[in-house]
Amino acid sequence: MSRNFGLFQKNSLPKCQVRLSSSASSKLNISGIYPPIPTPFNEDESIAYDKLKFNMDKWNTVPFRGYVVQGSNGECCFQNWDERIEMVKKTKDFADPNKLIIGGSGCESTRDTILMTKNMADAGADAVLVVNPFYYKASMNNQALKTHFTKVADSSPVPIILYNVPPNTGMDIPPEVVVDLAHHPNIVGMKDSGGDITRLAALCFQTSSLDFQILAGSAGFLLAAYNIGCVGGVLGLANVLGEETCRLAQLAQTDDAKAAMDLQLRLVGPNTCVTRRFGVPGLKTALEWFGYYGGPTRLPLVPLGQQDVDIMRNVFKKSLYLD
Repeated sequence: MSRNFGLFQKNSLPKCQVRLSSSASSKLNISGIYPPIPTPFNEDESIAYDKLKFNMDKWNTVPFRGYVVQGSNGECCFQNWDERIEMVKKTKDFADPNKLIIGGSGCESTRDTILMTKNMADAGADAVLVVNPFYYKASMNNQALKTHFTKVADSSPVPIILYNVPPNTGMDIPPEVVVDLAHHPNIVGMKDSGGDITRLAALCFQTSSLDFQILAGSAGFLLAAYNIGCVGGVLGLANVLGEETCRLAQLAQTDDAKAAMDLQLRLVGPNTCVTRRFGVPGLKTALEWFGYYGGPTRLPLVPLGQQDVDIMRNVFKKSLYLD
């Protein structure tokens, strides 16, 4: 299946990251583009580590800053502890040594999150992505959230990245909580998947004097995120259009506003398909189209029906990424 890369010329750009100012040099530099990699399953729902290596060999040729393992696209909520930790270990083994590995270590209890964080660090994670607890969301007030993240950060052997994903958790981490936590020496940034660019702009402004880095959580607003001060993105779409998302990240940091806008607009439709509209089943379908292993989802997620596959394929065609 051929692809029209449009503005992208392979190997014409350096790794997708930006250089932070010297004032931010004391914390891990997480700037750049990361795919939140899906977990490849066999038909019996066991993890297909051979397929993970197959995909990693291809992703390693893309100028990513690193990989997020056991995020929402990794179906982390359907896996036991051993599987979650082993996925981090195997990804570290298969990744280019220059790539950062970020493990999704969030659990509902603070105690379990601390234990999972330490296990993921032992497995090779360079940093961890910690989603807020949300099952008892009515009780997750500012004090509860600050206490949770502070205790995790105090105990973690690796840097912490806050994870705000209201489509999945049903709540935002309040901005005042984020700003307060941004002062913690072991909390280096946040991934925000909410898509509220006004909220993101306010957070970038309020943390601008701190060593705090914000990553966009979707390719649909990546250009806007860069324009208001974000330093990169964790993008589901990067799993299938990695070179294009990295190209957009580079264009966002140049004076070529039209090229950046044109590419951003082309990515919006495909991004919507593999995120909010069709989710992980849509992403795994698209992986197959672009030469990766997608494979089955783990129940209760089910594969897309043919009608949805056709809809999604038409969107990718209109954006010139499929023939």
